[in-house]
Amino acid sequence: MRELLEGIDTGYEGRFDFPSAAEPPAVTYLLASVPRAGSTLFSHILWRTGCLGAPLEYLNFDPAGPYFFAANSADAQRELWRSVLKRRTSPNGVFGLKAFPTQLQALQARHPALLAEVLATMLPRAGPRRLVYLRRRDRLAQTVSLARAAMSGVWRKEQEGREAAPLVYSDEALAAAERGIAVQEDLWERMFGDLALEPLRLWHEDVLADPAAAAGRVAAYLGVAIDPAAAVAIPEIRKQTRGDADAWAERYAARVERTAREKGTRTF
Repeated sequence: MRELLEGIDTGYEGRFDFPSAAEPPAVTYLLASVPRAGSTLFSHILWRTGCLGAPLEYLNFDPAGPYFFAANSADAQRELWRSVLKRRTSPNGVFGLKAFPTQLQALQARHPALLAEVLATMLPRAGPRRLVYLRRRDRLAQTVSLARAAMSGVWRKEQEGREAAPLVYSDEALAAAERGIAVQEDLWERMFGDLALEPLRLWHEDVLADPAAAAGRVAAYLGVAIDPAAAVAIPEIRKQTRGDADAWAERYAARVERTAREKGTRTF
């Protein structure tokens, strides 16, 4: 994936930083989501306001992720975290972090001290703890999107068109994607329960229908105002080409329906 992202503005580049903050963020929030739920688009909608931080995946130390160079260095991960707290806090004192539960699990396994530091900042025991949870209503479309991205390594519009073998439909890949989404959503719900927190729940489809209203709901939830003059220029998130995704969805839905009839269970 690193090779596929070469020459692409991902948003993690230093030229998109806010002016370095002299003080710790006054308001923090966790943007919780799962893969292919539209969280990258939503994070950029929030970021573009210039008033809601820049909630990207600052804990993504996967070898194929934005901070791949820190994958095996606890010191580098700690330095990156402390650096983004300064560089990605909007001038009004708001800092956002986007995360998938698997990223928190990986950090717990490899660098628990850093996870404790992150959670102390994002979900402090004393003071407001703010969670925004983004999901996607169309689980079938999400399943197909995740399976195809995982198979191809193409996660963004800018990666399309590069030489690659055509994707071959796979029931196994789709079933694995469906299970993965369900597992990660369950992990979030368990975390919310453990913390006795009810997040602000939003849907990807509603974000698409009215991005400004969705950003406004987050601002109201955080107790901050959106100043149109504070808007910033950041990379656009472009919609990927669907290709034969609709055909995949129809085929997989039919397969799931057949299985459900045989077992007497529900489908999508």
